Amino acid sequence: MKEGVTYGLRASRKDERQKSRAEAATAGFNTPVHPVPNARCLVNGIFLFEGAVWSPDACNMCQCRSGAVQCYGVPCLNIALPALRLQGGHQKPGRGVKLEKTSGQKKVRPQTGQRKASKGKVTVEVKPKTAPRPQPLPAQKKHAPSPPPPPKTKQQAPEVFGDLPVATPLDTIPDIFDYDDHDDDDYLEDASDADEDDEDAPVLLNRRTKTSPGSRSAASLARKQTIPVFQKPLPPPPRRPKVLSPSGGVRAGGGAVRGIGGGANVVGRPVIRPSTYMASLPAGCLLSDALIACGSTGLTSMPLIKDAGIRTLYLADNKISKIPVRALHGLPNLQWLDLSKNKLDDTSLGLDVFRNLTKLRRLNLDGNNLTKIPPLPPSLLELKINDNKLSGLTPHSFKGLSQLLTLELEDNHFHDGNVSPLAFRPLKKLIYLRLDDNDFRAIPSSLPASLKELHLSDNRIEVVHAGLLNKTVNLRILNLSHNKIREDRIAPRAWIHLRKLETLDLSHNKLVHVPSFLPVGLVQLALHHNQIERIPGYVFAHLQPGLVSIHLSYNRLREDGINEVSFLGLRHSLNELLLDHNQLREIPRGIVQLRALHVLRLNHNYISSVPMNALCDITARDDSPLLSVHLQNNLIDRRLIPPTALTCIKEYSSVILHPQRHEQIYE
Repeated sequence: MKEGVTYGLRASRKDERQKSRAEAATAGFNTPVHPVPNARCLVNGIFLFEGAVWSPDACNMCQCRSGAVQCYGVPCLNIALPALRLQGGHQKPGRGVKLEKTSGQKKVRPQTGQRKASKGKVTVEVKPKTAPRPQPLPAQKKHAPSPPPPPKTKQQAPEVFGDLPVATPLDTIPDIFDYDDHDDDDYLEDASDADEDDEDAPVLLNRRTKTSPGSRSAASLARKQTIPVFQKPLPPPPRRPKVLSPSGGVRAGGGAVRGIGGGANVVGRPVIRPSTYMASLPAGCLLSDALIACGSTGLTSMPLIKDAGIRTLYLADNKISKIPVRALHGLPNLQWLDLSKNKLDDTSLGLDVFRNLTKLRRLNLDGNNLTKIPPLPPSLLELKINDNKLSGLTPHSFKGLSQLLTLELEDNHFHDGNVSPLAFRPLKKLIYLRLDDNDFRAIPSSLPASLKELHLSDNRIEVVHAGLLNKTVNLRILNLSHNKIREDRIAPRAWIHLRKLETLDLSHNKLVHVPSFLPVGLVQLALHHNQIERIPGYVFAHLQPGLVSIHLSYNRLREDGINEVSFLGLRHSLNELLLDHNQLREIPRGIVQLRALHVLRLNHNYISSVPMNALCDITARDDSPLLSVHLQNNLIDRRLIPPTALTCIKEYSSVILHPQRHEQIYE
């Protein structure tokens, strides 16, 4: 066949060269060759034996016949593997397919060139499944010139000439082993791991390209192309209280610990406070955005803290004995400071240790060793200095505290001689004052007119002078319990001006009878644990609207100490009457007239009977308002109670009669 024959105008120069080589090889192959015994072929300095076959390039095949080298043209294979479609519209090219990047898109083209085998790799030849097995030529056409091969198309499989084995080009051989990765999925018999092997492709590809760019071939990179992995964002961790570790780090709910100098991140919300001030806080401190609580942690000195977000600092029950002047300067927005139960004294507090806290509202200094009131900021609303050793109040003790509402000075060393009459004058808005457990013998004078609640229990008060409470016209609660007050030492006009007083506690004193001239607006009167023997008549008649509760338990009341007019004025107001633990031998007269009474306690007396008209008015048509009647621990024989004595009470279970004194003896 003439070499000038071409396959068409669009054939490339490469195709022309391949055609010429194929025609020459075919012509030589069809020429009869006489066999030469023991013939060998010399190729590139190497002797090849008879029948040896080799491929000098991708498109030619040579064979040693009778000592001569005969080469044949072999059409180059063009095999395009089908692309695997992934989720999200991405396609994964098959093995042996080369990728090209063009303007942000990936173009797939088949590899036709020869690839050099890597060092140490095993080259495996695999015949393509699409190429048909070559068939031997008929005998009559064996020596005829072969026709020119038709042009190749995408659908037509490559044609193989002769009955010689065809070597597949290295470019089209898929890699059976992944030499670059170290997994064992290469030993599977099928390709079922095609998707699984690519799950870690982005991580492996990025790491290899950064560390050893030349370690991977183009086909291996194309086989493991990067697939974007979308991860669902993790939910924010729950907010937990921060606990300082013993080393000074911040512990989040028992989780990871962050050191002071910076280390591992804390699990949870980061702490706003600068870590340089946290080293002095011991283990067990609870922290939040606005709170530091280090109660009962063994602190011996004031920690240096700088955080504008802190509103509450709780350092109670420690051993703090010194507060430097600038210890609290880093807390400009502090509102509540608790230093109770420490070892602070007058020398422990600097002159301006509290004054610079311009937003401080509540200060607790209970349980220390202070002997005088320290300088305080004018913003204070609540001040507690209970259980200290305060030994006096001067006109300047509360200077500037015009906004103070609550003042507690319980259990100190105050008495009538060391408290100035002008000590409480600066407290223009004070409404709550506690002076319990001191050594007062009289009610302090010149108390603020704004005062609404005054506690003076556990003192040595013996007398209530007239005029001492004239200015406290807004007083609503007065507690004078646990003193030594007698009714004859109470001035007739002692509380005549206290028209707003609702609760008066005179329990645990030395009263012999109910005092007269009680405040007109009184609602609750506590007289238990005294020595009262008599309730004078008309003693409650002037009260408007009248008492609601009278507590007269644990006294010495007898039946002759209470008459029909003792409760006059309380007919429509009294709800609770407590007369238990007295010396009554019968139910007091006048109780049946109390039309608003709900609770009546007569237990632990010496009552022996329940008369017909003692609790129920037989002339009244309505039921009694009584809801609870206590008659236990008396001398009542329940079998002798008249049938109609308790019929006015709505529920019989409201009357408690068991046990009685004699029943306890027999039992």
